[in-house]
Amino acid sequence: MTRKFTDTTLLVATHNAGKLEEIISLLAPYGISVKGAAELNLPEPEETETTFVGNARIKAHAASRATGLPALADDSGITIDALDGAPGVYTADWAETENGRDFVMAMEKTNAMLDDRSAPYPRTAQFRSTLVLAWPDGHDEVFEGIVRGQLIWPMRGQIGHGYDPIFQPDGYDVTFAEMPFDEKNRISHRADSFTKFVAGCFGG
Repeated sequence: MTRKFTDTTLLVATHNAGKLEEIISLLAPYGISVKGAAELNLPEPEETETTFVGNARIKAHAASRATGLPALADDSGITIDALDGAPGVYTADWAETENGRDFVMAMEKTNAMLDDRSAPYPRTAQFRSTLVLAWPDGHDEVFEGIVRGQLIWPMRGQIGHGYDPIFQPDGYDVTFAEMPFDEKNRISHRADSFTKFVAGCFGG
């Protein structure tokens, strides 16, 4: 049985302002006060696990222990079947440069690796999002979201971020970067995990 959320304040263990806004709007109907990690000057813990759930747990439990509040964290990325699930938890790392993250470079590198392996088409991949809600007593609940699709080349579209320009979700002939935000947000991996989170912790 999933533990229900009965507190009045939820801490979101992220320093990403966009992600925080997304969660605030999602939880608006429930009358909950939502705070971000940056607002409380919390450090970002080192993510040392090799799975999405492992890293989300690190962030959620660290924030909950530090504040005494229930804390929600997510870890997300893309897994590519022909690359044995890479980049996975290292999705953002593949884009790191001395001058910040460069996802165009990361996508070019990814496509080159697939070509080097002569990966067959369709080059199937999944965007994954794992949410962990942790309480100060150490209990947590896990919600995993996924959207399946394939990688295309060359890149298409100007909307979105990350690997969106080369990810074409199943059932569509456009990439995430060619989709209006509201449509992408309706079918995305994060939408899937958030729907499960709200149903599990706020549903009847």
